[in-house]
Order: sequence, then structure tokens, then C-alpha cells
Amino acid sequence: MDRDVVIWIVVIAAIVVLVAVALWFARNARTRHQRAEAQEIRERATEQSHEVGQEEALADETAARARMAEAEADAKRAEAERLQERARARSTDAAKSREELDGQFERADDIDPDATQRIEPPDREHRA
Repeated sequence: MDRDVVIWIVVIAAIVVLVAVALWFARNARTRHQRAEAQEIRERATEQSHEVGQEEALADETAARARMAEAEADAKRAEAERLQERARARSTDAAKSREELDGQFERADDIDPDATQRIEPPDREHRA
């Protein structure tokens, strides 16, 4: 082999080694940059996790208050239904009592020899 060929082989080999080393350094730098960027993202996420935790706690508290309000509304609805049922029962009882009372007045008018017209019960005038 000629000396020039050997020199060219050595030069080419050196260039290949230098390119390989440059590529290794570039890859290594990119890897370090990616690690640093990932660390920054983790640090920001850690900082934000506290805020997110507060938002979640606030959401949980609001949901609990909503459930309490719904339970209170259900209790009020149930109380209203009980009161309405009691009012209907009392109204029915009052209507029966009113019929019996009217019957007593009619009977009194029927057996009273001096009654020429029906006399309204005293409390009927005020009820309309």
C-alpha cells in the first residue's frame, strides 16, 4: 500500500471518529436538555398540584352543600305533604261537622212552631 492511501485511510478514520464523537456529544446534550425540561415541568406540576387540591376540596364542599340543600328540600317537601294531608283531613272533618250542624239547625227550624223562615247559623254569615 502506498503511503498516501494509508494517510487517507487514517484521515477518513479520524473524521469518522470525530463525527461519531460529535454525534455522541449532541445526543448527550439533547438528553440533558430533555431531562432539564422534564424536571421543570415536574416542578411546575408540583406547584400547581396544591392549587388543584384546593379546587377539588372546594368542589367537594360545594357538592356536599348541594346534597344538604337537596336533603333539606326533600324534608320540606315531605313536611308540606304532611301538612297538606292534615289540612285535607281537617277540611273533611270540618265539612262533616258543618253538615251535622246545618242538620241540627234545620231540625230545630222544622220542630219550632214559630219558625216561619230558615235561620242561618250565626257563624255562616262570616264565612263566604
